[in-house]
Amino acid sequence: MAWDFQTDPEYQAKLDWVEQFVREEVEPADRMYEHPLDMTDPVRNAIIKPLQQKVREKELWACHLDPDLGGPGYGQLKLALLNELIGTTLSGPVVFGTQAPDSGNSEVLAHFGSEELKRRYLTPLLEGEIASCFSMTEPTGGSDPTSFRCRAVRDGDHYVVNGEKWFSSNARFASFLVLMAATDPDAPRHRRASMFIVPSDTPGIEIVRNVGVTGHAGHEGTHAYVRYNDVRIPADHLLGEEGDGFKVAQVRLGGGRIHHAMRTVALVRRSLDLMLERAVSRETRGQRLGDLQLVQEMIADSWIQLEQFRLFVLRTAWKIDQAKDYKQVIKDIAGVKVAMPRVLQDVAGRALQLHGSLGVSTEMPFGKYVLESFHMAIADGATEVHKQSVAKQLLRDATPAPDLFPSMHVPRLQAQAEEKYAGLLASLQTDAPTFVEV
Repeated sequence: MAWDFQTDPEYQAKLDWVEQFVREEVEPADRMYEHPLDMTDPVRNAIIKPLQQKVREKELWACHLDPDLGGPGYGQLKLALLNELIGTTLSGPVVFGTQAPDSGNSEVLAHFGSEELKRRYLTPLLEGEIASCFSMTEPTGGSDPTSFRCRAVRDGDHYVVNGEKWFSSNARFASFLVLMAATDPDAPRHRRASMFIVPSDTPGIEIVRNVGVTGHAGHEGTHAYVRYNDVRIPADHLLGEEGDGFKVAQVRLGGGRIHHAMRTVALVRRSLDLMLERAVSRETRGQRLGDLQLVQEMIADSWIQLEQFRLFVLRTAWKIDQAKDYKQVIKDIAGVKVAMPRVLQDVAGRALQLHGSLGVSTEMPFGKYVLESFHMAIADGATEVHKQSVAKQLLRDATPAPDLFPSMHVPRLQAQAEEKYAGLLASLQTDAPTFVEV
């Protein structure tokens, strides 16, 4: 039996380097270009590529990937510890090779792609030479992929795709899109869709517009409204078998959800750190903000929420490493997904309140963090859907009461106890108490 809350010294030394590297190199880089995935930007390339090389030299590039995919094989738990340090930065995930949606897309390619697809798309993606897009959500589909209308129809050695996708991440930077489309609308619900690799230069792909997210920097959004007009995809660009779309998606989305949570820990911690700084820096009515009882309550509540959430994330990451299968940890991942937006909203909101007018200004990050909490409540499935998922799995393992009354009904327990100790009581020539409430 082993319970351990310590990081091994060798990896801790790497994390200590990361903390300084992020503060001195990555955070300043964030302010020098519009987006770290825009590989047409010469300023971005001149800054990002040398930073990526430093990460590779420290053997921290794509640290969650196994060596056969170009990573050191550190797994999800160590990735969580890393993301706690880089998650407050825009460029950090790109510098360390863990950015969404590329990290999830690389997983599905590794699991379901042919050797040719891996050569053409996975290898350059893992090297950071190209970016990718995840094109799943639809304008009418919401959180119910079984209602998707985007169709992929087999035509000889191709599939022909028609339909629309909404909020397709990083489509304007991508060399390829991972597309989920209905291939058999009449099949059982979870066999209707398939997943494809679609080269971004394929004729018929139309970016209707790039949609921005409130609070995110940039003159143009990065979540595309995409229309597929008779887009012809080679049949060998299918991931897995036809009808495997949901199976592929669970591999893709399971990782995405826990990775979002890892980075959210960083935002919550940053909010608390700034709250503490403010509390010991500003005075009102002759005393520090931190000396006021209500401020102390805000600080204590925030720390407790952070610690609870962080441990939940780390334990879930550990479980994934043990199981090597997101499906076996689906309840924990869903639970983390549910907890994430509330913790971020609460702690960032308190930090904002403590900073007053400065807190709501664009000169501090709290407004962005609060809005990001709503983004996290929607990304990779709405919070409400994941609450249902957690409840259903708990109910599936629950045992009904043995009869009309609950299993902990006191009269039943009393009778069972009297039966258990009847011989002892008889030898002592005494009666059992008539009623003991425990």
